Amino acid sequence: MKTNGTTLQTAVFPPEAGGGAATMKALVYLGDGKKAFQNAPRPVIAAPTDAIVKIVKTTICGTDLHILKGDMPAVVAGRILGHEGVGVIDEVGAAVSTFKRGDRVLISCVTACGTCAYCRKLMYSHCTTGGWILGYQIDGTQAEYVRIPHADMSLYAIADGEDEEPLVLCSDILPTAFECGVLNGAVAPGNTVAIIGAGPIGLAALLTAQFYSPAEIIMVDLDQKRLDEAKRLGATRVVNSTDGKALDAIMKITDNVGVDTAIEAVGIPATFELCEQIVAPGGRIANIGVHGKPVSLHLETLWDRNIAITTRLVDTVSMPMLLRTVRSGKIDPKKLISHHFKLGAVIEAYDTFANAAKTGALKVILEA
Repeated sequence: MKTNGTTLQTAVFPPEAGGGAATMKALVYLGDGKKAFQNAPRPVIAAPTDAIVKIVKTTICGTDLHILKGDMPAVVAGRILGHEGVGVIDEVGAAVSTFKRGDRVLISCVTACGTCAYCRKLMYSHCTTGGWILGYQIDGTQAEYVRIPHADMSLYAIADGEDEEPLVLCSDILPTAFECGVLNGAVAPGNTVAIIGAGPIGLAALLTAQFYSPAEIIMVDLDQKRLDEAKRLGATRVVNSTDGKALDAIMKITDNVGVDTAIEAVGIPATFELCEQIVAPGGRIANIGVHGKPVSLHLETLWDRNIAITTRLVDTVSMPMLLRTVRSGKIDPKKLISHHFKLGAVIEAYDTFANAAKTGALKVILEA
């Protein structure tokens, strides 16, 4: 099947090769919003650059919810979801030189060959034989085992005894928030930043925006509990948008100037259009959210504002820096973890994560 010129793999599993159990447990997308935790074929080495990783901890991403909602029709029924996690190398292909069986590793949400034209531009997300494929074009990490293509470029070593939970959040939400929101938004000292959406990705943008000492970080959300958490994590102002007056509140805070950087971290038309309304002349709108519906671009009001609008799929080029920052204790992504489940309770974990307004869920950890 081809979508936008990209060949997508169907949910046909290779035959089991070698010893060990032929099946494993996994969270499988069944199409039409349905999912099940069921038996699935255990992955095998398909290329010399592959590694098979036994999952130790993984998590659920908002993107997984978008898949279940049908926002990504390219995802076929039978696909194992998930693109984040840590684990232990179970097997490596003949060409893998950096890792060996028994090594503890962090899995990058983006797979990179390191040699194609896009990888040479550090645009790993558009790698011609990789990119974001886990849980999308090939089977993902919400399983007992996962196959990682281009293992040397797509895995990061974890030291013995190192706390794995904060590293799970380095798989995706920290680099996504930092690269797509903070870097693309050109957050700078003394600037005013608004982050629309105080979910896990918005809160990760809040954590990493503070690297650059903006004067104001305004968090906007409908959920007061999440806004309270944002205050604890460093937001200077919070705006509860339940009353529909977020625009008025932000313009009052900024003396009717608007914000230098507006980070969209939800992925719906209303939040992107709010960013269009609050961005100051010369400012930037940095989109993080995954949009499944069209959004209006109001050039009738923006054409003369000297603004920039950026979109991006995370490249994970910042992951080495973020890992050093987390390991040094400069930021603590564990503060974004709200719930823990065993992998066998993944259906309950999905229900908890999807109903965050009731459950207070931020990031959930699934332990195999």
